[in-house]
Amino acid sequence: MRTTDKTILNPSGIHARPAATFVKLAATFASAITVEDTTAGKSAINAKSILSVMGSGIRQGHIVRIAAEGADEDAAIDALEAAIDAGLGEAIPD
Repeated sequence: MRTTDKTILNPSGIHARPAATFVKLAATFASAITVEDTTAGKSAINAKSILSVMGSGIRQGHIVRIAAEGADEDAAIDALEAAIDAGLGEAIPD
């Protein structure tokens, strides 16, 4: 199992559009992937579930812990980290 902690930079947090981008990317991997909002103290959720990710209430500045377990866990974590850093399809202000 591999985990990483990332800070959400999106001004509006993880609303519908970035959630869809995140889930779509997570679904391309065979590994089991979860995301946990450590800032809000919420339990880990299935990163491949659009309803779970959209309903998570993750806001700008929250720290999320992504965990992946499986044959492609390294690739999954690397890709999801890069996507979060890039704004999940949205522009991130400087």
